[in-house]
Amino acid sequence: MTEENEDRTAEPSRGDVRLSRFLSFVLRHGPDSIGLTLDKNGWADVGELIRKAKSAKRVFRREDLLRVVEGNDKSRFTLSPDGRRIRAAQGHSVAVDLGLVASEPPPVLYHGTATRALAAIMEQGLKPRSRRQVHLSADEETAWTVGARYGTPCVIEIDAAAMRAAGREFFRADNGVWLTDEVPPDFLRTIRYVRDAEPPGTPPNP
Repeated sequence: MTEENEDRTAEPSRGDVRLSRFLSFVLRHGPDSIGLTLDKNGWADVGELIRKAKSAKRVFRREDLLRVVEGNDKSRFTLSPDGRRIRAAQGHSVAVDLGLVASEPPPVLYHGTATRALAAIMEQGLKPRSRRQVHLSADEETAWTVGARYGTPCVIEIDAAAMRAAGREFFRADNGVWLTDEVPPDFLRTIRYVRDAEPPGTPPNP
């Protein structure tokens, strides 16, 4: 492996991980925690963000921010074309309008969760809870990774085609995550899970 390839695949530093978490919190949930103002579409001025963060004892440079944005494996953040504004791609609990246009989703979407949450989900459906919309993945592997964050993972299939036929709307965020207001139980399909948190491709338990 060349030095260039090593750089591309290197794990983010602890500082970058901490900065990514800080940006996620501020841009999704707590801009007022540092006195930051988001516009109605969730955008923050990069210069103001850096200044307000410094006042709150979170010191980083513009180049640090750009490195975290470009290197984030889940593309959590979006920069404006001129590089002067930044916003979280999705996951907000604060009231913002991302300006997304309703789009035709794939026939099947996926939701990753922990097995302990299955009973409630199958009974009540998927609800946004602290977020403004439910997050869905276009592929099973991504959903599996999401579920693994919360415990022993499982993947639920969503009949997105049937939801669209029933008049439900879907929106595709900047980073490819699919968003919808809720998923009623009738549209939840196959549950896929295996022991020991094996990855997709492993035959499901009978």
